[in-house]
Amino acid sequence: MSPERETGRERTPAGATATTRTRPRLDQPRPPRRRILPEWDPEAFGRLSERIARFLGTGRFIVWMTVVIIAWVLWNVFAPHDLRFDNYPFIFLTLMLSLQASYAAPLILLAQNRQDDRDRVNLEQDRKQNERSIADTEYLTREIAALRIGLGEVATRDWIRSELQDLVKELEGRQDGHHEHAVFPAERSRGRDVDDR
Repeated sequence: MSPERETGRERTPAGATATTRTRPRLDQPRPPRRRILPEWDPEAFGRLSERIARFLGTGRFIVWMTVVIIAWVLWNVFAPHDLRFDNYPFIFLTLMLSLQASYAAPLILLAQNRQDDRDRVNLEQDRKQNERSIADTEYLTREIAALRIGLGEVATRDWIRSELQDLVKELEGRQDGHHEHAVFPAERSRGRDVDDR
């Protein structure tokens, strides 16, 4: 046997290894702690609360609740005394209805909060979309204004037509006065051919 065991003490490590074993390592995540309360997925719980809130807001729920209450009251009034479970003041029925209301109110509030969060996100997206639309509209307005300015300097078909008509009139006037000075070479050659004949 080793001398440490004979004396009843164990050997403790000394130096750097002793400090790393007693302190948690910073380069590794901590192990998860044990929790007393159960864990649940908040999204799944929120979806369940929305389903319940939707069902509580339907006519089907009101009809079923009315049927259950009427059956409860009729059973506890007309059933034999041995089979009745809630006598006339219907204390147990009142307790069940208050329990249902105490759970329904927070579930409805949770569903409304989730809807408010969704509405807030949708409003933010709509606001950003409106800003993009306004920016696009302003850009297109500037482009159209630039095109209008540019078109003011471009020759239009009517302007070209009027200029051509003026040139034709000027050419006709020159042809009548000075037959030799035709502007187009084809007209000069045609004039010579006619004179040669």
